[in-house]
Amino acid sequence: MTAPLTPPPPPHEPSSQDAWPPPGGYARVGAVPPVSPYGQDGPGMKTELREAALITLAVALSGALLGVLWEWLTPKVPLVGDVVNGGWVVYLKDTEGEQAVGADGTFTLLALGFGAVSAAAVFLWRRRGGVPLVVALAVGGLLGSLLAWRFGLWLGPGSDVIARARAAGEGVTFSAPLKLGAKGALLAWSLAALVVHLGLTALFGPRDPDPFAPAVPKDGYGAPLK
Repeated sequence: MTAPLTPPPPPHEPSSQDAWPPPGGYARVGAVPPVSPYGQDGPGMKTELREAALITLAVALSGALLGVLWEWLTPKVPLVGDVVNGGWVVYLKDTEGEQAVGADGTFTLLALGFGAVSAAAVFLWRRRGGVPLVVALAVGGLLGSLLAWRFGLWLGPGSDVIARARAAGEGVTFSAPLKLGAKGALLAWSLAALVVHLGLTALFGPRDPDPFAPAVPKDGYGAPLK
């Protein structure tokens, strides 16, 4: 008599407790990215807009300092008043002088310097780029230039040269009012700020992780395999 054939035991089904690999067992590819203090997508649109508004206001208000420096450093244009046929006329004392173009050059150089300083300050405060920060620098620089222009004119000599010639007297030299002939100088601040901020961000800003970089194999506990 022969014994009945015993069927083979069913294959072992892995349970949920066997899902975790033992130490030094299966390798896991990839690593958990570091958590940013602002989260994965940056500080958030509301925070960025709030920071951009503060930057715009601060940069625009600093235009008052630019106006003071512009009025102080600009070469003065000498004028002379004279009486001709019973009426006052005003003319340049030095017709070959270059003081008239000095106002435009001084304003442009100062605006370029203010743009570079404001961009560096914003980058040191927030070491990253972003559209809101760039727009804030551009808008703030333009508003600051407008404020500096009007504030410098207000600080400078009055625009009524006939009245000032009468007050000074016939043949007495007095300074001409400030004048910004090249209105394109109002854009110098914004352009300098954008260029400097872009350069600083490209050189020293945070780098995005390379999605095509080879991943380091890790064990079940996250330690790199040797």
